[in-house]
Amino acid sequence: MSVGLPRPVERLIEAFGRLPGIGPKSAARLTYYLLRAPQAESRELAEALTGMQEGTAFCSACYNITEAGIDPCRICRDDTRQADVLCVVEDLLDVVALERTGQYRGRYHVLHGAISPVEGIGPDDLRIRELVGRVVPEGIGEVILATNPTLEGEATALYIRRQLEGQALRVTRLARGLPSGGDLEYADVTTLSRALEGRQEM
Repeated sequence: MSVGLPRPVERLIEAFGRLPGIGPKSAARLTYYLLRAPQAESRELAEALTGMQEGTAFCSACYNITEAGIDPCRICRDDTRQADVLCVVEDLLDVVALERTGQYRGRYHVLHGAISPVEGIGPDDLRIRELVGRVVPEGIGEVILATNPTLEGEATALYIRRQLEGQALRVTRLARGLPSGGDLEYADVTTLSRALEGRQEM
């Protein structure tokens, strides 16, 4: 850290630097921007961060984000959606991406990551056990594995497929309209829609 900076400034730079995709220069730029910004803007940001932490929770059914006090989430409670179809995704933003297509009307299960031995993430660190536990009680007839088309995403999909063997359901994978190595959240609506439509048995 730069020598001579007041500790509150250093602390904020360090905090920004821990965010994904934010390097030291970007962290410093954001900090210096807030230093020069009106106090009301900094206060609004601080209140928004606090409000997000206090006003949100994870759905006890699908582990998507929900407003505090609203459990299960609005998607799980929506009785116009297909209750027997589950789309399994790695992260919260993948739900947002798929919802934007307007093509999917089932429910979700968010794993909160992918199997990655390099990063020390194993099956027990994800919501895989909870996924398997939903199949029979909820009468699930199809599980769509919509993990990212990366090595980690493929490994996760294969592991889940093995965990679901012997269950009376279809296990499908999104079609290969998605670029290899890409993330769902960055895919355009058309690509995601085609991937949903062309999903295959796994």
